[in-house]
Amino acid sequence: MREKIKLMSHLVAGYPTDDLAFRAAQALVRGGTSILEIQLPFSDPSADGPLIQTACTQVLARGYKVADGLVFISKIRKEFPHVTIYLMSYGSLIYTPGVDIFCKKAAAAGVNGMIIPDLPFDRDEGLIENCRKNGMVNIPVAAPSMTEKRLDKLANAGFPYIYAALRTGITGKQTAISGSTLSFLEKVKSGGSKVYGGFGIYNGEQARSLASAVEAVVAGSVFVKIIAQNQNNPELMEKELTEKARELSDS
Repeated sequence: MREKIKLMSHLVAGYPTDDLAFRAAQALVRGGTSILEIQLPFSDPSADGPLIQTACTQVLARGYKVADGLVFISKIRKEFPHVTIYLMSYGSLIYTPGVDIFCKKAAAAGVNGMIIPDLPFDRDEGLIENCRKNGMVNIPVAAPSMTEKRLDKLANAGFPYIYAALRTGITGKQTAISGSTLSFLEKVKSGGSKVYGGFGIYNGEQARSLASAVEAVVAGSVFVKIIAQNQNNPELMEKELTEKARELSDS
């Protein structure tokens, strides 16, 4: 039996409904998810592919607000006190109410850390400081498109965790794990940070290829696709989510 792979699973808060999103979270944890990355729906994402964009659009059409997403996170925190929860969103949602106010509310909801792809690690509008004040971590994003100099600066900036996007572009397309992918991850880890690796992870073979190079394998679009295809059959949705999480975590 292979050693279990730590899995970070991405969900869009409220998709397709609050109840089904919660049932999806339960199914993913049953399947072996160690970390839930919960995205607040956003109207103009810069890194999300069609599946996640469509999910966000559908949730926002219901009049879904940031406050609703935080209530959803609070419910998951109460259900799964042992699961790490990261909030993923975009800078304008954090900046509009004030970074300090947002971080206080996120921490109160049970968030352990923040992943905000469009806030650069060295121009973060105070996110690092306010995460620290509220017992959370800020997790910056590294991309293969970064210059060597900038990637080295990020790797040696002292972050406990870095999210490594395994290729350029948007999520959704399956990613080939190659020697260049692993070389990129080594550079991200070079300063001592633990690395989460994701973007286009769909199967256990990919996860196993990544496992030794990362702290956790990240998957998102694959789960959103399962939810989208089975939202009218919740039992099948839960079954397929659990099975896919098991495949990716190799449990």
